Amino acid sequence: MAVDTEQHGSHTQLPEGGEHAEHPSDRQYIVVALGLAVLTAIEVALYYFEFDNVNVNNGVLGVLALIKFVVVIAYFMHLRFDNRVLRRFFVAGFLLAIFVYIATLSTFHVFTRPPGSQGPDGFGDGAPSQPASRE
Repeated sequence: MAVDTEQHGSHTQLPEGGEHAEHPSDRQYIVVALGLAVLTAIEVALYYFEFDNVNVNNGVLGVLALIKFVVVIAYFMHLRFDNRVLRRFFVAGFLLAIFVYIATLSTFHVFTRPPGSQGPDGFGDGAPSQPASRE
């Protein structure tokens, strides 16, 4: 069963009213994969460098991870070539997830606690916990 489509520039107009852009060539996929490999090599190299402030290292690693995430989503999951509505749904869900993640970390004072102030179990301020009094 053939589907009637109309060609408009680089987009194919589908009978349902949706659009589907042309996908990149194999060469473009290889270039993207090599770029991701370079970013991964940078992340691995950063692991071996000593920074005076661990937050600098974590910030750079976070930005690199975000860049890799966006590239993988855009090219290998074809979000860059799909309908804009799908992109907006994905971005809205992603921003909501980031907001929930930051809210959860803020609840546990991850951003306000000085480095090295965790207790032996990885939580708290390092002071031994006191049992509740029975008064």
